[in-house]
Amino acid sequence: MSQAVVTRDTTAQDRLAWYRQMLLIRLFEDRVQQLYDENLLPGTTHLSQGQEAVAVGAVAALESDDYLSVTYRGHGQALARGVDIDAAFAEILGRASGLSHGLGGSMHLIDRSKGLIASSGIVGGSMPIALGAAMSAKLQKNNRVALTFFGDGASNIGTFHESLNMAAVWKAPVVFACENNLYGEFSPIRATTPIDDIATRASSYGMPGEVVDGNDIEAVFERVSVAVERGRRGDGPTLLECKTYRYRGHSRSDPASIGRPANWRLGSSVTQSTAWGVA
Repeated sequence: MSQAVVTRDTTAQDRLAWYRQMLLIRLFEDRVQQLYDENLLPGTTHLSQGQEAVAVGAVAALESDDYLSVTYRGHGQALARGVDIDAAFAEILGRASGLSHGLGGSMHLIDRSKGLIASSGIVGGSMPIALGAAMSAKLQKNNRVALTFFGDGASNIGTFHESLNMAAVWKAPVVFACENNLYGEFSPIRATTPIDDIATRASSYGMPGEVVDGNDIEAVFERVSVAVERGRRGDGPTLLECKTYRYRGHSRSDPASIGRPANWRLGSSVTQSTAWGVA
């Protein structure tokens, strides 16, 4: 990806605000887990602990009227976007005062007033929704951009390829952000994906693709900012792969007893074949 680095420097105030957001997300999810342990939480939930820098850094690159769609592991992005925390808790608890009137639960934190247009319980379901929103922005010429999140597992399904292909053909102002936490549900990425970097798939669709250290919040903010501005200029979509790690299990039923590989590491360059998943 050859675009110039964004010119806006982050300030100490930015970094403090981001730290507070990441801490809020971590404490929010600690409380969600506690509520589940106390049998007060209906349905299921998927925690994103360890991935906070991806959510906060990426969402910080958006303008207030841009579009955002997330996965069922979307607590972090929702809070980073500024949804009401009481309404988020109410939704997870199935209360009528929740973001989706208590009908969606943990996997459907949606707030159209914040541009959070979709939180899908279907793997990869957020991508075509963001593409549609991006195309509506392009046709209306309102200068909006859509940012969509998905996991590494979703990069192996048809929706991923269809969405990237259509976005590239239409030059849609959409940023595809892959949160590669090394596991698709319970399967290590090495067992399901034959390449080290999902970002390399961008070249198949004629769009920029880049690997980002997902635990470096400033790196995430910088690269998403570049991709957002590219879309806003009318230059089309971008695929970013934010490599991170999930410290909790896939869902509340997963004890996460295996742990990360001994030679696990982060980096923005191409990884060694044994560094991700099971060697």
